[in-house]
Amino acid sequence: MAEQAKKRRIGIMAPGRALPEGVQAQVLALAETEGFLYRLELVFHPQCALQDGHFAGSDEARAAAFLDLAHDPSIDAVWFARGGYGSNHLLDLVIPKLTGTALDKIYMGYSDTGFLLGALHGLGIGKPVHGPMPADILRKDGELAVKRALAWLAAPEFEDGPPRVAFNLTTLAHLAATVWMPDLSFHELWIEDVGEYHYRFDRSLFSVLANEKIREISGLRLGRVSDTPENDIDFGKDEVGIVRQWCERVGVPYLGRCDIGHDVHNAVVPFRR
Repeated sequence: MAEQAKKRRIGIMAPGRALPEGVQAQVLALAETEGFLYRLELVFHPQCALQDGHFAGSDEARAAAFLDLAHDPSIDAVWFARGGYGSNHLLDLVIPKLTGTALDKIYMGYSDTGFLLGALHGLGIGKPVHGPMPADILRKDGELAVKRALAWLAAPEFEDGPPRVAFNLTTLAHLAATVWMPDLSFHELWIEDVGEYHYRFDRSLFSVLANEKIREISGLRLGRVSDTPENDIDFGKDEVGIVRQWCERVGVPYLGRCDIGHDVHNAVVPFRR
C-alpha cells in the first residue's frame, strides 16, 4: 500500500477581531465533507476565541499567537481567520521578530489583514497571498469561498509573472502613510473595497496614487466595490469612473477589472515580487 501523503498543517489565528462562535466547527465540517481533511490539518489557535474590547485578545496575545504559528516548523501556512480592524496593531510586535521557518511560510488573508501582507511583501518575508478566510463561511453561499481557499492551501501554486499585489483600497491607503508600506514599483496593483461612499473611495485612491512608492506601478486593476452607501449628493462617478480619472491624471495604466472583492467569488491571488 502506498504511503499516505503528509498532510499540510494550516495554522489559523485572528489578527484583528475574534472569530465568531461556530465558525471553527463549520469550517472543519466543510473540510471533512469535501475531503480536504485527507490533505490538510486545520489548527485553530485558541486565541481566535479571545475577546478584548473590539479585538481578539490584547495586542500582545494576538502577536504571540501569530509568532507561535509563524515559528512552528510543522505549520505550512498561516491562514488569517477573518478581517475587521486590528492587524496593524501587530506590525511592530511581530515583523521584526520573524526568523527561521517564518521567513518562508505562506500567509493568507485579505481586507484588514493587508497591513500584515503588505509589510511582509515589502520586506521579502514569506509568501503573502490574498484569499478567502474562514469567517467567509458566514456569507450567503460562503462555502464556495472557503472551499476555494482550502483547495489552494492543499496544493498551493505560485505561477511566474511580473510583480503583483492585491489589497483592500482603504487598508492600502492607511498603510501608504506608514514605514511599513512596500515599494510597489513595477507591480500590477489589484484593489477592491466595501462599504465606502464613492467620495471616500475617491479620497483613498488619491492617497494611494499620490504615494511615490505606489505611483510607479505598472498598472492598476479594479475588483468589486460592494455595499456602497448612497450619498445625499450624487458623486457623479462610479468606482470605474473614479479609477479611470485618477489613473489618467497621474499616468498609471488602467488595466481593467479583476476577480477580487468582499464576496464569495473572491479569488486567491498570490503576491509576486
